[in-house]
Amino acid sequence: MTEAGSPRLFCFGLGYTAEVLAVRKRNEGWAVAGTCRSPAKRAALAARGFEARLFDRGRPLADPAAALAGATHLLISAPPDETGDPVLAAHRADLAALRDLDWVGYLSTTGVYGDRAGGWVDETTPVAADAARNRRRVEAEAGWLALARDRGLPVHVFRLAGIYGPGRNQLVALREGRARRIVKKGQVFGRIHVDDIATVLEASMTKPNPGAIYNVVDNEPEDPAAVVEHAARLLGVTPPPLEPYETAPMSPMARSFYEDCRRVRNDRIRRELGVELRYPTYREGLAALRATMD
Repeated sequence: MTEAGSPRLFCFGLGYTAEVLAVRKRNEGWAVAGTCRSPAKRAALAARGFEARLFDRGRPLADPAAALAGATHLLISAPPDETGDPVLAAHRADLAALRDLDWVGYLSTTGVYGDRAGGWVDETTPVAADAARNRRRVEAEAGWLALARDRGLPVHVFRLAGIYGPGRNQLVALREGRARRIVKKGQVFGRIHVDDIATVLEASMTKPNPGAIYNVVDNEPEDPAAVVEHAARLLGVTPPPLEPYETAPMSPMARSFYEDCRRVRNDRIRRELGVELRYPTYREGLAALRATMD
């Protein structure tokens, strides 16, 4: 705990997902701070009442001791790059020196399971990432868990499915003309509402279990084209045309997401953390988002 006895959350990467958690904890009276990459984002965060410090690959925290002082909870959402995890690279020793941490959360991806031809996986399934970006996540997970073993940090790993929520969803994509219905036989994706991610993280903070790994995904893997079609019905618009995956023009990055197909179980967040998702499928999530739109 901090000297005042109140918890303090520090987020490496105070972005879309982390900010939802940060707002909740600040509203509960926590001290909250974090990092961002640009002065413009820093100014935007400051306007919303957050203390933010610049951090990126090649630009470590200017004063890590001051930035991390009093931290009781640490969230890492900064992704690894081609040369590894930037937080561990720059501040492994600073983190290892922290003595008051009650909880550390590392945000990873269900992509670490690789392609399972539509089969089910859970947290006991060995990782088998194929894409380079997912192999980097496997390595980053291993690095954080090694730090936990070596230095006793209370690290928890959260493997997130595709994130959606306010401002980032198929309803917005349809209105902006960006939505597409790519069709690949048998393809399904998992997804999770950003509010449910924050709920899982809060539940873990309340019931820490260092070394635990949790899949954070909703209850229903679905064909991404069907999700776009459902969103179009909610908006009362014609869905975009179907495009066969084999011939659809896509960037290499976008195409790579269709190379993996798996169904991810979320039993552990319910069984161990007592979490019941507010948005158990995309239907509830999109309906709630639609209700907030003009």
